[in-house]
Amino acid sequence: MTTKQKEATLHIAGMTCAACANRIEKGLYKLDGVENANVNLALEKSVIQYDPEKVGEKDFEKKINSLGFSVVKEKKKFTITGMTCAACATRIERGLQKIEGIMLANVNLTLENATVEFNPAEVTVTDIIQRVEKLGYGAHIKENNQDVMDYRQQAIEKQKIKFIVSAVLSIPLLWTMVGHFTFTSFLYVPDFLNNPWVQMVLATPVQLIIGWQFYVSAFKALKDQSANMDVLVTMGTSAAFLYSVYQTFSNANGHHTQLYFETSAVLITLILLGKFFEAKAKGRSSEAIKKLIGLQAKTAVVLRNDMEQEIPIEEVVIGDILFVKPGEKIPVDGEILEGNTAVDEAMLTGESLPIDKTAGSTVFGSTMNKNGFIKMKATKVGRDTAISQIIKVVEDAQGSKAPIQRLADKISGIFVPIVIGIAIVTYLIWLVFITPGEFAPALKALIAVLVIACPCALGLATPTSIMAGSGRAAELGILFKGGEHLEQTRYINTVVIDKTGTITNGNPELTDVYVTEGMSERLFLSFLGSIERKSEHPIAQAIVQGIRKRGIELRDVRQFETIPGYGVKGIVNQKEVIVGTRQLMEQYKMNISTVVPLMEQLESKGKTAILASVGGQLAGVVAVADTVKESSKKAIERLQKMKLEVIMITGDNTRAAQAIAKQVGISQIIAEVLPEEKAAEVKKLQKMGKKVAMVGDGINDAPALAVADIGIAMGTGTDIAMEAADITLIRGDLNSIADAISISYKTMRNIKQNLFWAFGYNILGIPIAAAGFLAPWLAGAAMAFSSVSVVLNALRLQKVELDK
Repeated sequence: MTTKQKEATLHIAGMTCAACANRIEKGLYKLDGVENANVNLALEKSVIQYDPEKVGEKDFEKKINSLGFSVVKEKKKFTITGMTCAACATRIERGLQKIEGIMLANVNLTLENATVEFNPAEVTVTDIIQRVEKLGYGAHIKENNQDVMDYRQQAIEKQKIKFIVSAVLSIPLLWTMVGHFTFTSFLYVPDFLNNPWVQMVLATPVQLIIGWQFYVSAFKALKDQSANMDVLVTMGTSAAFLYSVYQTFSNANGHHTQLYFETSAVLITLILLGKFFEAKAKGRSSEAIKKLIGLQAKTAVVLRNDMEQEIPIEEVVIGDILFVKPGEKIPVDGEILEGNTAVDEAMLTGESLPIDKTAGSTVFGSTMNKNGFIKMKATKVGRDTAISQIIKVVEDAQGSKAPIQRLADKISGIFVPIVIGIAIVTYLIWLVFITPGEFAPALKALIAVLVIACPCALGLATPTSIMAGSGRAAELGILFKGGEHLEQTRYINTVVIDKTGTITNGNPELTDVYVTEGMSERLFLSFLGSIERKSEHPIAQAIVQGIRKRGIELRDVRQFETIPGYGVKGIVNQKEVIVGTRQLMEQYKMNISTVVPLMEQLESKGKTAILASVGGQLAGVVAVADTVKESSKKAIERLQKMKLEVIMITGDNTRAAQAIAKQVGISQIIAEVLPEEKAAEVKKLQKMGKKVAMVGDGINDAPALAVADIGIAMGTGTDIAMEAADITLIRGDLNSIADAISISYKTMRNIKQNLFWAFGYNILGIPIAAAGFLAPWLAGAAMAFSSVSVVLNALRLQKVELDK
């Protein structure tokens, strides 16, 4: 095997004879780059020698799968500790992928985990953990989400304490610096704060103890021959701090010199504040999983040994007979054997109206049994239930999101070594040629270059703009979960919007009332409301609520009876009143031919039509529907004017979806989809090259929200949708979608302006400092001015106006 070749050992399942092994060998040889393939039937494995520049283990797996066999592999999730930025995640990924036998390594900074697919014949879990530890981080098998949450909470508290201590030590230094300005000469600054030794005592803990985490991160990056923002922070603060220490010791007689202790201390304090907010944002991302798990029933009533027993949900097995009372959660997926009820499946399908269920109907775990006692058989339990699949989709989708590299991080990879190189060359030129043998002038020139090149402005360019932009967004009712989402939103070109609760209000309402000739509307509604008041069905409750809003008096009811799956009946004011479906009316020999066209017309608009008879005669028809929000049509028009493709997605039937879409001006719809299918539809659009924003409000939308490029949750919806999303619209107004995209665009433009000015100072200042025309204290002043200009420019975002 040449030095260019690599060797892979794969275990293969499904081989039954020598012909299978031969077929696999021939298939592998067809791959460009495979130089030798030996398949052993007895050991069920293949040893492959290949050129890694042309082919890889994923290609082998695809080829073997296409031949009807499968590669035996393992997939493990690890909790990763010690990551501070996107560069850390990239470094771990790159380190893991260098190990022979690892097919896929995906490290997620936000969730602080790694998903690794590997060949167990070549790699063990111990090997993976040891590799991560060698890179300077921690790793252990992820048993559940609680360990991550506990670690994350500890990280948040630690960052909070560090920030508070750092702020307490930095404020006196900042006060002293401000007091030196001419326009602030009226400020009282105690004399002892001007003492260099006092300043050094205050700054040293901030720099060397609290700021030690930046040194550790910078060391890891440099060790791996890369550079991140922590390298820039370490370089800049160290330059200011060490120069000030040098000046303090050089002027031990107490002479007050120009010091920059406050520069390093305040910069570290501000960065710690950003780290604290970042830790809190990351902590919220996994709450969606926790809340989804919390939706599941904890116990179930089963029939065991001809006796009813209440057991933990984990002990339910396929084939168990279960009993579910009204108002209880359905424990697992199954089939109704006996009983009739209405089941609220809004958390699963997004449909606001409960679904009538009878014997033979399928029901899903964690949905709510509204008003009937049922006997059911368990058909799916544990990880196979619908809610468990949703949890898996959300978890996988969140874990597959790659962290976004900051523009400043990318530039710093080139900027840092260049600046260090210029500083060293400057020092040598001064020491050898300009002032031969004189250490002090050379050191001052070196420090001047480092100070003028200090990335204070560069470090502030991104976070200050993001804080100002997100602050302005919050004033408008838009919450970005993190800066990366604020950045990514500007690239959106396709907006997929859920119907129920997003475009519509999400609650059924009484919308239409039609009465037959000879019947007054108020009398008809009095009969209807009286009988429906006795029903627990949500549609009945919506009808009663609508009637009461009209101020109509309801009457007493006798002999009330529920007709499962069809409707209700009873005696009101000595007259029999029957309310329900057309099948119910036909059962009681009612002639409904005159209202069938009306019912079809109502149903074509996405409404549910209900018939009612009084005293043996058809009395009227009412319709219940989920109504469109007042702002939806205008908001969608605004998105379309921004050249965005708008698509409506829903679990409702196509006819109802088309009716709503027509009202708000949407031409593209995707109807009758389950939660898993919503996520799949988003992925289809992404494969077409579209940048997709998914907008929803329900638990059923969580997988799609997580897999979209940007997930947008309505603040009027469920907590789980908001946790799974990247952006929350507090006001529940679709107009906020356009606002979010506009703020993202303006914020990123502001960041680019900041970066331009930050580097402009360096480009102009470094040559001047290297030539000796810029004293370190002037370099520090220029550096401070560049930071101030960046902050002032970022603050403009707080007053930015958006086009309507």
